Amino acid sequence: MTKLLKNLWARFLFQDRGIVPSGRLLAIFGILSLVLVVVSFGSFSWWPFIVMNIIVVLLSLIDLTFSPKKKDLTFKRLIPFELERNVSYKVQIEVSNRSKHSMFYSIIDGIPQSFQRPFPMKGRMTQGVATIEYETMAPVRGDYEISKLYFRFTSTFRLWEKQLTVDLIDTVKVIPDLSETKQFLENAQKYLLFEGNKIRKYQTGIGDFAQIRNYVVGDDPRKINWRQTAKLRQVMTNEYEPEHGKYITILIDCGRMMGAELTKGNRLEKALEAAHLVAAAALKNGDYVSVLAFAKDVKVFIPAAKGMTHLQTILHSIYNVSVDSAESNYAAVFSFLESMQKKRSLLLLFSDVRTFLYEEHALLYLKRLRQRHLFLMVGIEDATLLSRANETSDNVQQAMIKSIAQQQILFKKKEKIKWERQGLIMLEAKEENVAIAAVSHYIDVMNRNLL
Repeated sequence: MTKLLKNLWARFLFQDRGIVPSGRLLAIFGILSLVLVVVSFGSFSWWPFIVMNIIVVLLSLIDLTFSPKKKDLTFKRLIPFELERNVSYKVQIEVSNRSKHSMFYSIIDGIPQSFQRPFPMKGRMTQGVATIEYETMAPVRGDYEISKLYFRFTSTFRLWEKQLTVDLIDTVKVIPDLSETKQFLENAQKYLLFEGNKIRKYQTGIGDFAQIRNYVVGDDPRKINWRQTAKLRQVMTNEYEPEHGKYITILIDCGRMMGAELTKGNRLEKALEAAHLVAAAALKNGDYVSVLAFAKDVKVFIPAAKGMTHLQTILHSIYNVSVDSAESNYAAVFSFLESMQKKRSLLLLFSDVRTFLYEEHALLYLKRLRQRHLFLMVGIEDATLLSRANETSDNVQQAMIKSIAQQQILFKKKEKIKWERQGLIMLEAKEENVAIAAVSHYIDVMNRNLL
């Protein structure tokens, strides 16, 4: 295909500048040609056919004078700088028409192919500024650049379409879904209520003094502040909270098994959302948080810091991590962690439990880390394995599949018991409850003052 043909083809595909005939004009030519052929069927001659088509083309060109000129149009795109994954956002295109002519338009924004694309969008506008709004959703995290805007417009007669390719450059970040983090920060107790956890469920006498408040039914009578009770003539009690300033180290596995697809996204997506929630809970509680993302090697390491501003540092550092095709090297990561994290901390690992249980070398490093740190691993239940183990077997093949699935479950339970005897706690949760399970166990550790 020659360069000229490529340009023409791109123009008809809404990818170039220029003027193209509309569907209405092509329909007029088709009907006119059919009528001329039928009329001149007896004494057929090409001249009437050619002359009439030339006349129609010349008359149709008058339509171009009733549409705005390209220089009279300006465009502006308004799109959020950060988009959360799988969350719908509104994008606005402002079109300014400085001419006196109204027009019918068709617009395609140059957002990435992975985004939800409700195009082409059509409408009509007169002189002035019009705002074209659409909704989009990004299912894949990462950095994206939106550089093009494709715009077609016609006059009232709609015979010829003028086409513009506008350069509008915007950069967009697609970050993990933070809806659970926002819910927790708004009302942590309400977020965890159905899980059966209370944020201030601590041992008597453990923790820092927080405040004096009115006594309510259910409070420990041993914590009544008799001095304030006598002074205010109403029962007052001391309220304590877990100690602040603890160290939390969040480990995120980005190895091959974390790419396993779930109902919504994959395991890595759920791990990132849960890690961000735990980081928000710890930072809100005044603890120090460090994050390490790894696969075969360390991909991202964020040193420990405190304060809610550190949450943005964590988010902007890990939002673009992806699943590697290689297996995770737990031994190398734990060796790196041993040299970097000297203070006692809670090591919270998000990974695949079944894959981790096969790593005998990792057990040796964890035994050494366990002398200083507290270890907790959070994984996602294998829904397929559980359904295979619980399904009824009507034939030999189904019975074999069921027995193998049950064998894998028993192996996992046996290995988990062996690791837990070493003080290395592992738990698995459903994909929709991973974040809740992780932050609940973090709060439980803090409330029991295990660090």
